Parts: sequence; C-alpha cells; structure tokens
Amino acid sequence: MEFQIGKHKTGLGGLLLRVAIPVVIIIAFIGMSNALKALKKQPEITKRRSPILAVMATPAVNETVKLNVTVQGVSRPRTEIDLVPEVAGKVTYVSPKFLTGGVFSKGDVLYKIDDADYQVAIIKANAAIARAKQVLIREQVEGDIAKRDWEDLGQGQASDLTLRKPQLLEAQANLQSAQADLENAKLRLARTEVKAPFNGRVREKLADLGQYINPGSKLGRIFSTDVSEVRLALSDVDLSRLNIPVAYVAKSWDAAPKVRMSAIIAGKLREWDGRIMRTAATYDPQTRSLFAIAEVLNPYGDGAAQGGFPLAPGLFVDAQIAGKTMNNVIVIPRDGLRPENKVYIVNEEGIAESRDAIVLDTNPQRAVLSGGIEPGELVILSPLEKSQISLNFKALDVNDPSVILVEPKKEEKKDEDEKVLSKKELKRKQMKELIALKKKHKQEMQKANQQAKKNKKKKSKKSNGAD
Repeated sequence: MEFQIGKHKTGLGGLLLRVAIPVVIIIAFIGMSNALKALKKQPEITKRRSPILAVMATPAVNETVKLNVTVQGVSRPRTEIDLVPEVAGKVTYVSPKFLTGGVFSKGDVLYKIDDADYQVAIIKANAAIARAKQVLIREQVEGDIAKRDWEDLGQGQASDLTLRKPQLLEAQANLQSAQADLENAKLRLARTEVKAPFNGRVREKLADLGQYINPGSKLGRIFSTDVSEVRLALSDVDLSRLNIPVAYVAKSWDAAPKVRMSAIIAGKLREWDGRIMRTAATYDPQTRSLFAIAEVLNPYGDGAAQGGFPLAPGLFVDAQIAGKTMNNVIVIPRDGLRPENKVYIVNEEGIAESRDAIVLDTNPQRAVLSGGIEPGELVILSPLEKSQISLNFKALDVNDPSVILVEPKKEEKKDEDEKVLSKKELKRKQMKELIALKKKHKQEMQKANQQAKKNKKKKSKKSNGAD
C-alpha cells in the first residue's frame, strides 16, 4: 500500500516513522523536565510551633484599702453680698481700699454720704424734745394745782379730767415721740457712713465720688474671706464609696469627712485641706447628682496653700474625699485592668485566661476588686491583644524582670514518622529516579531505531520488485 503526499509517494512504514520520531522526542523532553525538577532542592517540611511570649506579671494581693472619691468643683466664698446704702445723698468719700480686688477689714468706712440734711434733722429733733419737756412740766404743775383745789373745795372722788391726767399723759407721749425722732435722726446720720460688715475683698466697684445714690442702690459687690466653699457633684457610685448620707450636716468641724483640694497655679500643684460640712437639700435634676459642700477655713490666711496661695473664688479644683475602709479586697496594679473590666491572668503552665472583674475603685496607681480573681494569681501587666490570649506566656516579675515567675514547658520531640528526610537521603532518591528515567528513554530510542530500520528494508524490497 502506498500513499501519495504532494509529488512523492511513500509507504506505510515511512509514515509511521515520521509520526514516531516526534512522539519520542516529546516523551524525552518531558522526562528530562521531570528529572530537572527532581534535582531541585526541596524545602524541609516542619511543623510550626506555638510562639512563647514574655510578659510582665505580678500576683494579686489581699489588702485593707481606704477608698477615695475624686471629683471636681469651683470655689466660691460662703458669704458674698451687694454693698448698698440705707440713706439717700451724694457720695462725699470713697475709701482707697474700695477698689476691685481691694482688701478691707470689718468696720472700715468704705463710703460716706453727705450728712448735712441729717445734721439738721438732729437739731430739729432736739428742739422738739425741748418743747415736749416744757409742756410736760407745765402739765405736771397744773395737775398738782388741780389736785389741791379739789381737796380744798370739792367733794367726793375727783375725775381724771379734773386732775388733768389725760393732758399729762399726752405731754409725756409727745416727749417720747420727740426723743424717738432724735434717735432716728442720729441713726440716719450714722448710716451716712457705709461700713464693712466683715473682713473681705472687693469683687466689683459700681459707685464713685460725687454720685447721688438712693437707698438700695448698689455701691459694689464684696465677699468675705473667712470661709471658702466648693460644691462637689457626687454620683450614686460616689455616694456608695463615702460615709455621707443624703441629708447630711456635720455636727462639728473635726467630725466632718476630710477632703483635699488641689489645683495648678503658677505651674505648680497647690493643695488645701477642707471638710465636707453638709450636702445640698435636693438633687440636681440636670446632672442627677447630689452636691456636697466642702469648706476651707481662712483661705487667705492659715488655710492658704503652701507659698501663701489662697483658695480664690472661681478657681477650678480637684477634690479627693476620704471614703469607706474596705477589708479583704483584691488589689492589682492599674495596668492589669483592661477595657470592659477584664483582667488577664497566667497560670503555672504559661496558659493565659481572661476574667471578668468586679471593680470597686480605681486610680492611676491601682485597682480595687471585690471578685473575679483570687489572691496570689498572676496578673499580666504588659500590653496584650485579646487575640493573643491563646499563646503560651513566659511571665517575668514586673519589679525585677530577671526573676522568672512562670516558665512554660518545652514541646516534646516529634515521632520518627513525622521527621523530615535528610538532604542526603533526598538526593539519593532523586538520583535513582533520574537513572531509571534515562534507562527507560534509552530503551524507547532503541525500539524506534529498530522500527525505522525495518521500515527502510521493506521500502527497498518494494522498490526493487517494482523495477
């Protein structure tokens, strides 16, 4: 059988030969590729170990703690008034102490009002008294005359009118009225001098020399320096930490709860000691809190802060109130308390656990707990994500990092069937595979050559027969 391809004729053997050679070449190429891949260095397969994280820790302790409540407030004077005159007139004198920020003492004359009209009133009152005395003397004499006349001429009991008793009583009343007018004139004259009712300072000056004022007009605003107050808003949680009832009034200064107030003045912390003397009569409906009133005695003198800094009105202060004493509570560093009142602890095997703590009180140094963890348990203080709780931890003492509190156990060695093949074994195996692949390729090439020779002989025999 012959096939014609183009202008040339060929037999079946030649066609098979043309097809077999490319196939053999492709197979050889694939085999060589596999051999090269096998010779490449294979990565060692290892099982990933859980990392061990070093953290700072400290044991929780059982202590007796005195709770404190920290709140804020604004100082103000306990006594502050508007200075007003009680009489009308022109201002003729203003004390040099009566200036904004001025300091005065009790009894100092701060203002004087023109007293000419009140001097005249005293003169008139004295004259009225003199007239009233004269009338009284005359009525007394006439009454005595009327009594003697009745004793000489009359019969029976004389009437009061006959003895001129009503006229005598009228004269006595007129004298008393004139004397009262004199006292009133003297009083009004004295009120032309406006005196300081207490030791204090001037907050604001409103009237000055030459100004005409009426009774009740504001001359200025003054406040006392004997006691300063600070209103402190207490929440329900704050009240639970204090020994202060809702309707509280201190019996004495010494029996009142202590409070320490502080503020930054001139770049330094200044402190004042005070007492909670009472609470407000009602709750504040806007903040839903109860105000406690703290007092500082003589804030411009002995009660001033170190360096002579007074507790001036309008000063914003932080107040720390001494509260209840709690026995057998758990105390941990503040860094150990996480958001949502979580506490991370680590056991002797280095396994961490998250606990829900019951918090009683906190400050920048420590947290006081009533439950959630037990005394002696190690509390993690290092920054830690919640997702890292599943790791193993090596706990170091926060006070001395060279001291190891917890050393987790090392992982056991792997079994023989989990070991990774060594480099020599892997290379020996790859060489065996390459030799076998070359031997197979050689055999396939020999078969292809033999088949080609057979086809060539058949073709030559056919060509000779055709001749």
